[in-house]
Amino acid sequence: MSTLALVLSLALQASPPAKPLPKPAAQAEKKAPAEDIAASTQAWHAERLQRLQSPDGWLTLVGLTWLKEGEQTAGSAPDSAVPLPSPAPARAGTFVRKGNSVSFQPAPGVALTLEGKPFTGGALKTDEKGAPDVVRLGTVSFQIILRKDRLGVRVKDSEAAARKQFPGIPLYPASADWKVEARLVPDDKPRMLSVPTVLGYAEEMKAAGTLVFTVAGKEYRLTPVGEEGDGELFIVFGDETNRDTTYGAGRFLEAPLPDKDGRVVLDFNRAYNPPCAFSRFATCPLPPRGNRLHLRVEAGEKRAGEH
Repeated sequence: MSTLALVLSLALQASPPAKPLPKPAAQAEKKAPAEDIAASTQAWHAERLQRLQSPDGWLTLVGLTWLKEGEQTAGSAPDSAVPLPSPAPARAGTFVRKGNSVSFQPAPGVALTLEGKPFTGGALKTDEKGAPDVVRLGTVSFQIILRKDRLGVRVKDSEAAARKQFPGIPLYPASADWKVEARLVPDDKPRMLSVPTVLGYAEEMKAAGTLVFTVAGKEYRLTPVGEEGDGELFIVFGDETNRDTTYGAGRFLEAPLPDKDGRVVLDFNRAYNPPCAFSRFATCPLPPRGNRLHLRVEAGEKRAGEH
């Protein structure tokens, strides 16, 4: 109970009024949720920016090279098959791809670490079944990602200009109007959702039903994805603000799992840009068919960067 509500309650018990409470008190009660929305959105965004600007965040992404079969050199030399930023030596080592496995052999005198321990070479775990091996060389790190039948070297640099010179992300003003209640309609049987990516192919993800909600009296639908055991729903969506004020390829939104009655709160004030908004080296999913809303969702993060 708010301080104002408590004071009014005590006053009513002491001396019941002969007429209804004045309107200003009721109006003050209605304004509190909007103030809470603004504060909670600000706190959420502060945490979001902290993660984004971390030494391993998306702003440190500086390279992505798809490996061919066989050996490929890595380093800061212009003729390197796998380019590394200038803090790295001209010849850092050699990647070797054999089918779906990748190994790395450091060049003589190059000191690398893996999980804080010296790495003298060997096979590298990809991100296919979880966190990949991350090899570090000063401020530079690299890891192997698997996308369909493609194996890529993802390169990060904690001293990247994008991180050091990050100007922040503009936001729409937080509004309670964009915190809407939806109902999750389960599918009759399990189904997979075809989610396109910036790489030109689609990934098959498990659909988590259909979210049905209303904005300004009109009904809309979104399909979230989620695997059993996930603690939340994940939504890739587009809307008409993508044309001018938000990232053109769409945005992401996370939502809590439904309650026992199937209700889900969609807080579009927390809609955020995908990694591709900050780096051309990211491999982002795009809104699947049916997840482009025919309305302007003027909430959450606006466009940031030029990607």
